[in-house]
Amino acid sequence: MVNTDKMKVLVVEDNPDDVTIIKRAMRKSDIKCELSFAYDGAEALQFLYHEGKFEDAPRPDLILLDLNLPKIGGLEVLAKIKQDDKLRRIPVIVLTISDREEDMVRAYDSGAASYMTKPVDSKDFERLIQTVQDYWKIARIPAE
Repeated sequence: MVNTDKMKVLVVEDNPDDVTIIKRAMRKSDIKCELSFAYDGAEALQFLYHEGKFEDAPRPDLILLDLNLPKIGGLEVLAKIKQDDKLRRIPVIVLTISDREEDMVRAYDSGAASYMTKPVDSKDFERLIQTVQDYWKIARIPAE
């Protein structure tokens, strides 16, 4: 990962319960994270392009992206990220309730680093988030 004190993570999630679980799981980890949140696809793109209230937004080291988002869907957000020369190297983990093969194939074809189905049980969901953190702690990606 990038040599920083904190891993910068953009969480794109519209479900407040899932946001709470992600926050709780990230706090429990020994990996320090700076979390930023976007609650729909349009907001995610504004964050990444430093538009409006996000003009000073940090460049994320990792993006956790839900597929079922208001305004602009997750697959469209993913496609825009991966088509942009300045953003395409940011790993994007699709984190969704969809277990549809078609969604998974489209996500990987669009450049997702991983596709994970959200567990129904909150403890299992927390463990999944902690596993994601552990992996990206040791993974290496190029700088901007």
